[in-house]
Amino acid sequence: MSTVFTKIIQGELPGRFVYEDERCVAFLSIQPLSEGHVLVVPREEVDHWIDLPEELAEHLMDVARRIGRAIRTAYSPRRVGLMIQGFEVPHTHLHVWPTDSIEEFDFANVDQDPAEESMDRAQVRIRRALAEQD
Repeated sequence: MSTVFTKIIQGELPGRFVYEDERCVAFLSIQPLSEGHVLVVPREEVDHWIDLPEELAEHLMDVARRIGRAIRTAYSPRRVGLMIQGFEVPHTHLHVWPTDSIEEFDFANVDQDPAEESMDRAQVRIRRALAEQD
């Protein structure tokens, strides 16, 4: 059975994509820790990140770093957070988001219902910053 991320990647469920290539995609989290929270997800369903093929793991990290640089440009946070925890969806994904404090690493603080305007704004800002990198 396909994961929710595979359904997003295949267009069966909506997603606000900021990046995609032949090996992975990056889209906004629907429960962000802060505006601009992006998930970097391999197209291949691999449950645990330690089971990723080495080249794919390296590629995901490279993409996460690129997304992180775009987030830094778009939001000017104190830090750009990166986390891999994988409890809520059995499909490897890297969380990348703008953060100003360690408290913003607590998933108990996610926005359960982010405003559409905030999500639209984040998508535009991050895509624009990514385009500036090219």
